[in-house]
Amino acid sequence: MDRNLSNGILERGAAADLWRNTLSQIPSVFGRLVYLCSLRDANSGLYQHYGLAQVFSDREADRVLRQSHDQTFADWLCFNLEQQKADLDLYLSGLGSNRRTILDTWIRLTPYRGLIPSVVRDVERRLYLADLETILELLKNEYGVASLDPDA
Repeated sequence: MDRNLSNGILERGAAADLWRNTLSQIPSVFGRLVYLCSLRDANSGLYQHYGLAQVFSDREADRVLRQSHDQTFADWLCFNLEQQKADLDLYLSGLGSNRRTILDTWIRLTPYRGLIPSVVRDVERRLYLADLETILELLKNEYGVASLDPDA
C-alpha cells in the first residue's frame, strides 16, 4: 500500500477494515466496547492490533482503535437505559457462562470500570457508571444474585 496516501484515506481504509473484519461481527455495542478496550495496553495506553498494524502501521492502528473506542463509548451513552439493558443482555447471552456468576463477579470486582476510554469528560464517565450500575442492580434482582457486601 502506498504510504503517501492522505491521512483521510488511510483513516477510512483502516476504520473500514476494522469495521468490516472485526467490529461488525460483534453483535452488541457493549461487546465492541469490551473488545476495543482489550486492545489497549494498560501500561502505555496504546492500542495494538497486529492485523491493522501490518496493513496500515502501528500508529494508524492505534489512532483508529482509539477513535473506534471513543465512538463506541459515545454510542453506548446515547442509548436510553432500556436499550443499554437489552444490549448488555445480548452481550451476556454470548458469553456462555452462568449469568449469576458473571453478575456477582461484576458487582464485586467492577471490571466494567476499565472499559472507559482514557479521554472522556467526567460527566460522561459518571453517566456511564450510573447507568451500568443501575442496570446491574436490575439484573441482580432479576437473576437473584445476593450481594456479598455486608453493608448492602
